[in-house]
Amino acid sequence: MTMNTNTLHPHPLISLLPLAVLIALIALVLRIFLDDALSGASQVALMVASSVCVALSMLVYKTKWTVFEEMIKKTVGDAGVSILILLLIGMMSATWMVSGVVPTMIYYGVQLMSPWLFLPCACIISSFISVITGTSWTTIATIGIALMGIGDALGIPQPYTAGAIISGAYFGDKMSPMSDTTVLASSMAGADLFSHIRYMLYTTVPSIVISLVLYLVIGLFYNGQEVEVNQYLTGLNNGFNISLWTMVVPLFTALLIYKKMPLLITLLLSSLAACLCAVVLQPEALMHIAGEKQVNALSLFEGLMLTCYTKTNIDTGFEAINSLVATRGMVGMLSTVWLILCAMCFGSCMVASGMLRSITRIILKGIKGTASLVCSTVASGVLLNLVMGDQFLSIIMNVSIYHDEYAERGYRPELLSRSTEDSATVTSVLVPWTACGMTQSTVLGIPTLVYLPFCFFNIISPIMSCLVVILGFVPKPQPKGTAEAAA
Repeated sequence: MTMNTNTLHPHPLISLLPLAVLIALIALVLRIFLDDALSGASQVALMVASSVCVALSMLVYKTKWTVFEEMIKKTVGDAGVSILILLLIGMMSATWMVSGVVPTMIYYGVQLMSPWLFLPCACIISSFISVITGTSWTTIATIGIALMGIGDALGIPQPYTAGAIISGAYFGDKMSPMSDTTVLASSMAGADLFSHIRYMLYTTVPSIVISLVLYLVIGLFYNGQEVEVNQYLTGLNNGFNISLWTMVVPLFTALLIYKKMPLLITLLLSSLAACLCAVVLQPEALMHIAGEKQVNALSLFEGLMLTCYTKTNIDTGFEAINSLVATRGMVGMLSTVWLILCAMCFGSCMVASGMLRSITRIILKGIKGTASLVCSTVASGVLLNLVMGDQFLSIIMNVSIYHDEYAERGYRPELLSRSTEDSATVTSVLVPWTACGMTQSTVLGIPTLVYLPFCFFNIISPIMSCLVVILGFVPKPQPKGTAEAAA
């Protein structure tokens, strides 16, 4: 697209104003609305910040509105697939619950796990599933929900459990060769995929080991604590037909992933398989959702439709378990979609106005050695998540900003791709208005800023990325001439 050249380099102080307005508004919104901050107030804050950006650019730098409009159209258009994925995640998480898949996992999980080992186990399980699937979103929407239920039954506070699940899921998201963020970061930087993964071991392994130790220490405080597991077992038996046959659904989903089916198709087929499982094994639950007393084909169909698209409640005889097995369906993801659209609008305006590039140019001016270059890359990766509201856009922008600088200095592209993944990929879930932050908050039912302090891996990774470089673990320089060719 064509951009007004007057908007390419706005003054840095002016460029920081929209971001300052956004942070101030979000802080005020969080203080007033608390857990309801993402139900609309945060979206309004993003739109106000977008308006400030546009107004400053048009009034001070005479930028035409069409420049912003074209960028917004492109960015929101590119988000179409992500929005469909969100809706299907809402449907899949609901059908997995009503079909008995998640209740069965919880039923057997609470009998097998000990409270003091639960948090590190939750992190390891999430890591394993995420490495296999290549996606943190699917991991959290499936096994993550089950682990939240198990944690509740074992008496572990929900923010701790959410932090362990997210830490594990994003470890796998970084290290899996099937992960879209891993492929994107390596390809954008011009690095070989498996070389990129190998170099990430220097920062990722220490980060996850430290995280597991911290979760183990927290778990020791729950050793010997009395837990009413029998209440959960009774409640789940009251509401569902607990059967190992429900595990056919996750096995079928694993097969689809193994066959490398596209994510949209995998989510849809997994949801349909769960619907079939619900008809066969949970007809009483579907009747309860439909408000009918007798089982018949139309009522089963009504129950399935309601499960897929709206909120459902199943009476298990225990209030705590009722809230655990309640679902939101596709409707539950609409606030997330709304937030993503507003966040992308803000990010688009910052890019189109040239304000984002103006801010990053300040960072580039202070770069002298390897450590400062990597630390700047990591810092801007976090900043881009705050501004762009989307980890994919943050990865693309971060690599684009620093690509030439790394090439001119002769650094291997793996250093750039690793630094970007250590920041833009893992911290996206810690920002309330990003697609990742809002999605995981919605799926797990925990506000982003509540689970944030316990996402140890996501917090440690950017710090470890800087520390490792300061200690000298840097990819060897490229042969002379390679850097220029890569540029």
